[in-house]
Amino acid sequence: MTELDALVARAEAEVAAAADRAALDAVRVEFLGKKGLITEQLKSLGKLSAEDKPAAGARINAAKERVHAAIEARREAVEGAALAAALASERIDVTLAGRGQRPGGLHPVTLTLERVTDIFRSAGFAVAEGPEVEDEFHNFEALNIPAHHPARAMHDTFYLADGRLLRTHTSPVQIRALKRLPLPLRIIAPGRVFRCDSDVTHTPMFHQVEGLLVDEQVSLADLKGILRDFLSAFFEQSLEVRFRASYFPFTEPSAEVDVQCMKCGGVQTNEPCRICKGTGWLEIAGCGVVHPEVFRHAGVDATRWTGYAFGMGIERLAMLRYGVPDIRAYFENDLRFLRQFR
Repeated sequence: MTELDALVARAEAEVAAAADRAALDAVRVEFLGKKGLITEQLKSLGKLSAEDKPAAGARINAAKERVHAAIEARREAVEGAALAAALASERIDVTLAGRGQRPGGLHPVTLTLERVTDIFRSAGFAVAEGPEVEDEFHNFEALNIPAHHPARAMHDTFYLADGRLLRTHTSPVQIRALKRLPLPLRIIAPGRVFRCDSDVTHTPMFHQVEGLLVDEQVSLADLKGILRDFLSAFFEQSLEVRFRASYFPFTEPSAEVDVQCMKCGGVQTNEPCRICKGTGWLEIAGCGVVHPEVFRHAGVDATRWTGYAFGMGIERLAMLRYGVPDIRAYFENDLRFLRQFR
């Protein structure tokens, strides 16, 4: 027991001398750890008589509690001193004049999304939304893209472990709208889509806006008219538009939409335009008359209702409007680039 009192005195002295938490932890391990000097005193109980063991055990436990209390008290003092020092060194004079505020700005993709949405809303289109994690029925089957269809290979799909997938286009929103909303309808479906692709003009995540109008006696002429009006409003100039025959599983007939190059105006020079590569045209969208098979999957009577659909990439529109040569600039968060759009 004399040795125990000496150990407690030594421990208290080391605790008082500890200047930080690391030193306190070292003292705790030295005296109270599994192999600590005071903990080891419990092994001596086996040498005592049965009458002496309770009293000796109580003294050893009391010694451990005393050292533990001294460590905790010293820890509070050390932490309080550290906090006071930090507050003193990091003090802020709230009476100083402010440094002013710099105005922020919207991302160019957001600006383009809002502009596209506003133009179509002014033409009577409502905005529809849907899940980004889709099932194969809404993303493929209902759009006339069965499992064996070669168009599935073109989509470079991200599949999830449970069989679902990240939507490759916003067309599933159109299927959900056809099944849920009364006819006639006219909607646009802006949103994020995902494909395994990445280069100067492609990213794994990008934005699309797709449109759908369903009514009685809708024709391809109606589709051409709305797209011509949209492109003129979006680029704020009168541009030539051409429609090239194409193929999409969910529309028939289908077309690719090209717009006259707003940089060179289609005028050929000795140096080819870097935007249109000297062709005078820029591919801008895909479109067509809704395929009857799509109506069938959505439960719509194709003998009564007809419609058109279109889709275009938001980043592509933003690149053309702002003259951005590399789509990756939108996602690198370079403030020198983003500040140009404030």
